[in-house]
Amino acid sequence: MLRLTGAGLTATTTRGLRPDASDSGVSSPDAAASWMLDKRTDRPFEPLIRTIEGEIIPRLLLAHKGVGTLSTDHAHAGLLPTAEHVIEFTSLVLSHDAAAACGYMEAMLDQGYLIETLYLDLLAPAARHLGVQWEQDLCDFVEVTMALGRLQHVIREFSAVFRDSDIDGDRDPQACRRVLLTPAPGEQHSLGLMMVKEFFIRSGWDVQGGPGMVHQEVCPLVSAEWFDSVGISVGIDGHLDGLATWLRNIRSALRNPELVILVGGPKFAENPELAAAVGADGTAIDARGAVEQAGIKVSQRQRR
Repeated sequence: MLRLTGAGLTATTTRGLRPDASDSGVSSPDAAASWMLDKRTDRPFEPLIRTIEGEIIPRLLLAHKGVGTLSTDHAHAGLLPTAEHVIEFTSLVLSHDAAAACGYMEAMLDQGYLIETLYLDLLAPAARHLGVQWEQDLCDFVEVTMALGRLQHVIREFSAVFRDSDIDGDRDPQACRRVLLTPAPGEQHSLGLMMVKEFFIRSGWDVQGGPGMVHQEVCPLVSAEWFDSVGISVGIDGHLDGLATWLRNIRSALRNPELVILVGGPKFAENPELAAAVGADGTAIDARGAVEQAGIKVSQRQRR
């Protein structure tokens, strides 16, 4: 039984939870998170806070900063989580208990919250709130890193539920289109890209790559196989250096000359014109917007 004090709710979760599920093959979400620690940096403060801000789920929070700020794009979907929900959920992912965080999601689903709403308005602000707590010295580097790993576990746990949902006919009628998702050179463990992958799969796209994609493999892959779009995640400002050159290399290798390249990250959310400056075809502020932009731009290319 799980009590949600923020919503004044009590719910018993009935769906089977899989606390040990992991895309990385390790035995628990805590173990899955442990490899995320980057011990190579001599100055962890600036890289970590930029990573947290750049990899929230999704980038919507970059346009609407602050805990409790909710998306208006999908407010029509029904119930929306409150700031108190966000704080409670953040405490759970910091408490070394991924199963409890999954149970919290289960209880909210049972009370009528939509899975997409929870992805965009609970998980995303929770990641941002982790960054705020770290900035204020309320939790340390290891605690935040492990908590981000538990957020990844929650996404994996509810992946099947999310992919089976279809809000407002989101499934692309022209699927199956193919998209390759990759972090930019130098990026590591992109939570935001993990969310984007879920939205593309739910919309019926054939998705290759993801957070674990190695950037050196991108050019050979787009040369050998047909893709309609490539989505690139850039979470840290310093990784913008050399991005334009890498995109030119990708375009020179394309099997599909009409392929659409989309980029996402904090700098692109703050300054969308930067996408064109680095040679991309567009950007989006959240995961749902990325799917929409890819669909629109691919259709436009196909009609030319």
